[in-house]
Amino acid sequence: MQKLPDSMTVVAIQEPGGPDVLRMEERPVPEPGPGEILIRVAAAGVNRPDVLQRKGAYPPPAGASDLPGLEVSGEVVARGEGAGRHEIGARVTALAPGGGYAAYCKVPEGHALPVPEGLTMVEAAALPETFFTVWSNVFDRCGLATGERFLVHGGTSGIGTTAIQLAKAFEAEVFTTVGSGEKADAARKLGADHVINYKEQAFEKAILEISGGEGVNVILDMVGGEYVERNWKAAAVEGRICQIATLNGVSESVNFSRLMVKRLTHTGSTLRPRSDSFKSAIADTLLERVWPLIGPGRIGPVMDSVFPLGQAAEAHRRMESSGHIGKIVLTVED
Repeated sequence: MQKLPDSMTVVAIQEPGGPDVLRMEERPVPEPGPGEILIRVAAAGVNRPDVLQRKGAYPPPAGASDLPGLEVSGEVVARGEGAGRHEIGARVTALAPGGGYAAYCKVPEGHALPVPEGLTMVEAAALPETFFTVWSNVFDRCGLATGERFLVHGGTSGIGTTAIQLAKAFEAEVFTTVGSGEKADAARKLGADHVINYKEQAFEKAILEISGGEGVNVILDMVGGEYVERNWKAAAVEGRICQIATLNGVSESVNFSRLMVKRLTHTGSTLRPRSDSFKSAIADTLLERVWPLIGPGRIGPVMDSVFPLGQAAEAHRRMESSGHIGKIVLTVED
């Protein structure tokens, strides 16, 4: 086994603030603990939680690295005690509790999956955060079934592009909201059956019109705010809504009678604080049911832009502009 360096280049958050607080520095290479693997990072995905952490609004859970970065791809270069799922030299992509903006990242071995055949390391780094999130919320929590109507807001975000593809792969009728004609075209190319420009029409009215007044069975929402009650209007009787973010803030007041009359279920979750065993169980299900579907010409990450690690601030500006279509990824030089 080749000797690993003592130190590595990372991007750290100097203090809460704007993108410019992301700075390059040197840190010791982490040592994998029991059940962990160490990955030499080839690429790291950029996600909304990274932006929130940078602003001081989403602190890492106890024991996690203070560095941003929740998904990486690369090569396994070391294993902690008891870790035997992935061989040294294996090409993997992994969900990380933090620490992805670095040359090396340690993760629980159960959170890593093999790089799907035909995907580059950059593409593979764009998989874990959105695929873990969409599967656990849309399919596990809300039980989206074949033939049901499904709505995801922000159809060209990383979550949105993944949700559209997975819902179509499992034969749902897919609705999505977007904010421009360019994004509408992108969503349709991914397989969305009904694309609604929320700047031009009220999505809840459009959905009820398209569905003959029946509404959608499952909704995945990252917006919050006034969308909470509008989602209830768009939902079918016995509909299920899952809240995974509140980008437009919290709702000050809602009409709970609509929730009761329609017998709706409004649930929510965050992924990062969940247990290692919970995330490993999602990984096992993805490996069995979703990974065989991933590859060129099938389903996979939609790539927006790629930045070198040293330009993490620019990557965050791209994320915050909301102009991106798909995933933003950082590459790490060996």
